Amino acid sequence: MTNSITNRILEEVAGTIDIPDSAYEKAEQRYKDVGKWFGRSEAKCFPFDPHIYPQGSFRLGTVVRPVNSCDEYDLDLGCRLRSGITKVTHTQKQLKQLVGHDLEDYRIARGIEEKKEEMHRCWRLKYADTLKFHIDLVPSIPESSAQKRLIKEAMAEAGSLEELAIIVAGWAGAITDNRSRSYELISNDWEISNSQGYALWFESRMKLARALLEKRAVEYKTAQIDDLPTYRWKSPLQRCIQILKRHRDVMFSDNPDSKPISVIITTLAAQAYQGEEEIVDALYRILSVMSSLINPKTPRVPNPVNPVEDFAEKWVDPRYLHLNLEQNFLLWVEQAKADVQSIGSARDANIIVEKAQEKFATVLTADGLSEKLRLEAADNLLKKAVTPAGLSFPPKALIPNKPAGFA
Repeated sequence: MTNSITNRILEEVAGTIDIPDSAYEKAEQRYKDVGKWFGRSEAKCFPFDPHIYPQGSFRLGTVVRPVNSCDEYDLDLGCRLRSGITKVTHTQKQLKQLVGHDLEDYRIARGIEEKKEEMHRCWRLKYADTLKFHIDLVPSIPESSAQKRLIKEAMAEAGSLEELAIIVAGWAGAITDNRSRSYELISNDWEISNSQGYALWFESRMKLARALLEKRAVEYKTAQIDDLPTYRWKSPLQRCIQILKRHRDVMFSDNPDSKPISVIITTLAAQAYQGEEEIVDALYRILSVMSSLINPKTPRVPNPVNPVEDFAEKWVDPRYLHLNLEQNFLLWVEQAKADVQSIGSARDANIIVEKAQEKFATVLTADGLSEKLRLEAADNLLKKAVTPAGLSFPPKALIPNKPAGFA
């Protein structure tokens, strides 16, 4: 089967596991509503210049529908108090309780019956409406200038462009964690988090497909792609990550504690991506090289916006060795290669539909797919763009040298 037709199949798979724009818009309404509440002059956080912002997959535009329709969406939010609170004025516990107070008032005012829940780093609040999701609100304060400078230097040493490193490091913050030994003490020992910086780094990787994103901006009648919410970019990198996350969820549906975590998949996929404009080409490259991007020694999978942090730290943590996390990651990559190859090499719509259901828990119809593949094939003939059949891993022409950094 031609790469063009394989690309059409992958587009169909991605389209069925993506959530509708209306769901992103609903989530956006939620976090803006929380932001307005915290911005009220009556709010406990108001004197400290609160800023509520999305993070995680909703921020990156890589959300996938749950395999089980009963599962909830997880809307990760940050609550950055931008002035008046530092590590020498408040403990982590005091900051968390301050944010929790306003969130509790919000819960009552909005008639949310279920009590808020304290998690290790955040407060969780569950909504009961047509879109099943909960918000995880992570309190934070800006990191010190000295710490930001260290992060910028570490990013530059890892290969990031200086301009990007400066911007990204500027978003670094200190978060609360009730497992910390200094949680109730005045201390400089706070964990670093930089979800905003990570999102900017991720966007810089998507922008390697500049021509495609400029076309997307024109379609939405905006001056530039940055004027669009990230979820509307629908870049090949976002689509590949959605496909990989869904494959992961299906493969580990009976053993979820052992599955590769999303931030590792997202980071390695973004590193491997080189601006391909077709999903199929991007997925070839990502699956071919992502395992080779794992460092042989710690940090195994460095956080690109804080290179001393290891996203794969649990791989060698004695408490998690029984989960075989590293081995399961490598096994998953090989299985994903085989399953994508199997779907890409199939020529019968019924077989493709069956394989898509089995490996991605997605519903395609043979008749609908057949028509789209027929039109794709006809278009290929007109363009005289037929390419060799099937997939090959690794496709040598697509394999780059291991990047020196994350720029």
